[in-house]
Amino acid sequence: MCYNKGMARTIGRPSKYKEEYCEQAEKLARLGATDKEMADFFGVTEQTLNNWKTDKDGNETEFFESLKTGKIEADARVADSLYQRALGYSCREDKVFLVDKEPLIVPMIKQYPPDTTAGIFWLKNRRPNEWREKQEINVTGDMPAEISEKINQIKAKYNDKT
Repeated sequence: MCYNKGMARTIGRPSKYKEEYCEQAEKLARLGATDKEMADFFGVTEQTLNNWKTDKDGNETEFFESLKTGKIEADARVADSLYQRALGYSCREDKVFLVDKEPLIVPMIKQYPPDTTAGIFWLKNRRPNEWREKQEINVTGDMPAEISEKINQIKAKYNDKT
């Protein structure tokens, strides 16, 4: 049994869980469905869906493994598409022309140039320390007296107005 690994429920309401939910959950995850959307699909709450992910001992179930498999496949496809978009790619495309009222199909190769935004997105996520916009700068040492005095003057003016 996928959900509770053969352990019979002894108390509480009977589970709405069915064996075929493993395969359905994997397909839904592969399509990018969220846990809330899956819960709606199965007609249960998100908490019930979360309960299906682990057995009574807190171990991952086949249901949870199915979800992970579907999500990993979907994420891999998206990552590959983003990567291809960042580098640029070509694909086969047939053009259809009308010649003497007859269709003429001409196979062509369509070129898509590299996409700068996709490249930036890829690098920011894969190499955040080198590509993030937020820079962290550590300054050490004492502040010059004139800057410290100016800060105190600004604070005093602000406090006088409140």
